Amino acid sequence: MDFPRTLRDCRTRRHLSQLDLALRAGTTQRHLSFIESGRSVPGRNMVVRLAESLELSLRERNELLLAAGYAPAYPESRLDDPVLAPVRTAIDHILRGHLPYPALVVDRGGDLIAANSAFDLITEGAAAELVGPGTNVYRLALHPDGLAPRILNLAEWARHVLARLGHLEELRAELTGYVPELPPSAGVLGFAVPLRLRSSYGELRLMTTVTTFATAVDVTLAELKLEAFLPADPATAEALSAAARQKPESAEAVMTESRCSPTGSW
Repeated sequence: MDFPRTLRDCRTRRHLSQLDLALRAGTTQRHLSFIESGRSVPGRNMVVRLAESLELSLRERNELLLAAGYAPAYPESRLDDPVLAPVRTAIDHILRGHLPYPALVVDRGGDLIAANSAFDLITEGAAAELVGPGTNVYRLALHPDGLAPRILNLAEWARHVLARLGHLEELRAELTGYVPELPPSAGVLGFAVPLRLRSSYGELRLMTTVTTFATAVDVTLAELKLEAFLPADPATAEALSAAARQKPESAEAVMTESRCSPTGSW
């Protein structure tokens, strides 16, 4: 990999001038210009400072170090590694604590890592091959055998989903083919785009929030995303509570599945 070109591409994608990046990294524009032209070879610490100044993800920081000829700085553990046992426990607590509302955890590609029992109401009626650990929640959302036939505001929700797939070009191309041509944005949509979903408990209107492990120094952990659904109106809150009351006690257990090689919601 060409380190000078990789660094230059990272900088221009973030709309930073050489002077901007140099000031952030505590160096001079002249030195940075020499690095980007290949006239100067940066030390490992300088590469780390540049990566941090560019606010790259941990995976991207490792890739920049490799391009410069240095070993990665951040580990990438398996999710079932003992070192991440506290993380798995924390995820279980968070998912259980969000009941009776649905919540799930996905990796960087949108593959399902874990979900609580309330997520069953979201996925009801979807084809079996689209549901469960390791399946892709973006595909579940827009596939004609997934949630799409039950989403009342499919065009708006599809735009919301597709906008989050910039790093997944092949998947984005696939899912774009599943949805109708998206009309221009209707302008003001309110304070948030809700998911309007038909269910056996009536129409659900749901907002979503996404949480990450902000202080993570492990690539796998940094790329996990916890997506929590919240009711957008009292009727949805009551429907979710009613659905939870109908579940047998054993169904309250959280479904979890450790992936062999986690790689980040829908």
